[in-house]
Amino acid sequence: MSQPDVTVVVAVYNTMPYLTACLDSLVGQTIGRDRLEVVAVDDGSTDGSGAELDRYATRYPGTVRVLHQANSGGPAAPSNLALDHARGRYVFFVGSDDHLGPEALERLVAAADRWDSDVVLGRMVGTNKRYVHQAAYACTAERLDLFDSALPWSLSNTKLFRRELVEQHGLRFRTDMPMGSDQPFTLEACFRAKKVSVLGDYDYYFAVKRDNAQNITYASRFSERLRCAEELVAFVAGLIGPGPKRDAVLVRHFSWEVAKLLREEFLTLSPDVQQHVHDRVRKLAGAYLTEGVLARMEPALRVRLAVARDGGLDAVRELIGQQADKTLPEVTVDDGRWYAHHVGFRDPAFGYPDDWYDVTDRAAAQLAKLTATELAWGRDAAGARALVVTARSRWAELAELSAEALRVSVGDLTGATSVTPDGPGTVVRTDFAVDRLLAVVAPNGERRTVRAEVSALGGAGSAPMRTDRPVAAPKLLARHGARLHLVTPTTNHKGHVIVAITPVTPGRFLARLRRIWPSGGK
Repeated sequence: MSQPDVTVVVAVYNTMPYLTACLDSLVGQTIGRDRLEVVAVDDGSTDGSGAELDRYATRYPGTVRVLHQANSGGPAAPSNLALDHARGRYVFFVGSDDHLGPEALERLVAAADRWDSDVVLGRMVGTNKRYVHQAAYACTAERLDLFDSALPWSLSNTKLFRRELVEQHGLRFRTDMPMGSDQPFTLEACFRAKKVSVLGDYDYYFAVKRDNAQNITYASRFSERLRCAEELVAFVAGLIGPGPKRDAVLVRHFSWEVAKLLREEFLTLSPDVQQHVHDRVRKLAGAYLTEGVLARMEPALRVRLAVARDGGLDAVRELIGQQADKTLPEVTVDDGRWYAHHVGFRDPAFGYPDDWYDVTDRAAAQLAKLTATELAWGRDAAGARALVVTARSRWAELAELSAEALRVSVGDLTGATSVTPDGPGTVVRTDFAVDRLLAVVAPNGERRTVRAEVSALGGAGSAPMRTDRPVAAPKLLARHGARLHLVTPTTNHKGHVIVAITPVTPGRFLARLRRIWPSGGK
């Protein structure tokens, strides 16, 4: 039997009915079954996955081979077993709940042969809201540098590997890692490869998030995620010496696996577990969170991990709560820049630079958040009947913006807005002339949301106007041309300020009369 071009490795545990779609996508590859072998390992499935594999092996005896074993607790052991039986020049790994584009393997093998590449990435896309980091697939490139690209953010094993490379370096999956076991394998393969390439011209791989969210990454427990983070950081440190190259890879693990341990869910853990997690994260950060790693990180994560390294548990708790809050805390405005008073800001005990706390890019969005305090009917500057919307902002800085910087609208209609300083905040008044509100109304009426938009400090932000208590103005019957409309300013179930405009037709008028004076009434 001639050597196949590619062996597809499938580790299987209870993935019906997704497994069927996966196998169909493999045996239907345009590369042809004579150039392909599928080695699938049933890891003790109990949902019929093993029988489904056997059905495909019977139907495609020269292409699909199936091995059965007792459950091992993760995808590493079955993947290793499949590798031991692989015969292809290349190997490709696919999750048994995922599937491939029809031309995926033909394109990947052709690129590897053309460029003499040891590893080839094909663009992955998520389905059913599965997140897949896309930066590595931005374009097709013959050479992708591990230390100067987004490759460290795409370390799943769902790639084409030259099997000679795998066997030369004895690459196998970590059986002591229930999750993340593919990352050390992939990282070392990319590190050892003479060339890594990427194809961004086609949807090669479809990563599926199951409806029951039972992919191992999604179902993993907190303690396993903590150990996974420790193992991955330690593996990188053992593979790559200290310096910029190590930092370029570690920034991914600190930003992703480690920082995720310190999100809002951390606050739901018991105090003793919080302390245990913090102690281990602090130890990890103390050893490997270098200034080079910090410099490459997104600002919020940089502060979070630095505080975890340098501060106590109370400081970590406070910061997580601050960062989880969608509104900014107190800020310092200095030379046109906004700095959030998060834990560590201008605290000599930490000594962090101000730019770590720079939230100027969020300023416009924060300034656009207005709280309505009153809806009323009045007159605008020209004396016309108008809806008057009064709102308040917590930011005194809003009153300092130019008149063009703040726009308050109802649907497509922009009102006439004025601002007045009010202690630590700003009062915003907007007039909407009734004639303009009624100028264009759909035949069945409309419900328009009041929104504020701010352009300032090099950014732009918008938000629906909200209330912290129900506010409303009396309904107004108004004429525009030959038509009557009922205008109702109020708030909806989300606390957003809305204006409902309903044309008053004869039928609606009679129905309203019947409600007021029902049949048989006096």
